[in-house]
Amino acid sequence: MQVTILGGGGFLGRKLAARFAADGAIGGRPITGLTLFDLNQPAPLDAPFPIRCLAGDVADTATLKAAIPPGTSVVIHLAAVVSAAAEADYDLGIRVNITGTQALIDACRALPEPPRVVFTSSVASFDGGQDAMVPDEGRQLPTNSYGAQKAIGELLLADATRRGFLDVVSIRLPTVMVRPGRPNRAASSFVSAVVREPLLGLPAQFPVPEDFRVWVCSPRRAVDWLAHAAGMDSATLGRDRGINPPGISATIGQMLDALAAVAGPEARAFAKRVPDAEVEAIVAGWPAAFAATRAPGLGFVRSESLEDLVRAFIADDLDATRRDRGMA
Repeated sequence: MQVTILGGGGFLGRKLAARFAADGAIGGRPITGLTLFDLNQPAPLDAPFPIRCLAGDVADTATLKAAIPPGTSVVIHLAAVVSAAAEADYDLGIRVNITGTQALIDACRALPEPPRVVFTSSVASFDGGQDAMVPDEGRQLPTNSYGAQKAIGELLLADATRRGFLDVVSIRLPTVMVRPGRPNRAASSFVSAVVREPLLGLPAQFPVPEDFRVWVCSPRRAVDWLAHAAGMDSATLGRDRGINPPGISATIGQMLDALAAVAGPEARAFAKRVPDAEVEAIVAGWPAAFAATRAPGLGFVRSESLEDLVRAFIADDLDATRRDRGMA
């Protein structure tokens, strides 16, 4: 089968591509080729099948059709403008997150067979704040433009599935931590920073109180969920194509405690609160926890502990992050 990853140059896209290269198959079907597509041309990687690395605008239908050629069976849609950036630039968020999703649908309509599309939605498409425990049937009422654009994308793709253009599974990812590399423009960037920066020996700032709770998962679990969604039997989903995967509800203080347990109490001292009203206003509406009762029965594995999450970053990404930031 042919596979395309939109957003294939980002950190999750690279990790998922490496997973596909190691597995060589999705749902028992051999992968015969992989296309990595991003705004900037992704770097190649070793794999037992051919890999194309393409650069282009995800909102341009003609370009996207080249990235999703006939014979494509699976498309992973990771390309997005993240939360704070979408809030700061409404037009850019609409272009990438909405027009880009419509361009994906148009590209899929041109294929002889409808492909599986795995869409990365977000917990930001819900509201409720710190008191929330969102049930699987919970209603999406986003409090920010990014969340609204993700909810719209889910509806567009579900309708395209109903019409037979594609076969979507939407994964509402928790905040993924610990992200390697450098801080980005996501409002939740501080969640990774409170662990990543101290492990680099650098100060970290967080804009919310230590008792502020966040729904999180590790990169390892996010890749597990995306890979499972690519090969699962979607008939078990019925019309409800949105999955709330089983993440972890944790406070900033608990994250810092896990950091201290793994790296020593001195690591915790690198992180301190510096209030940021703009960022706090965005993240305050995001739910702190999800029931996630449906996902395990559909084969989505549960998250590991916070301490294991810190250990995973050290094992998988700390050295590469040091090199990326000129600290090696």
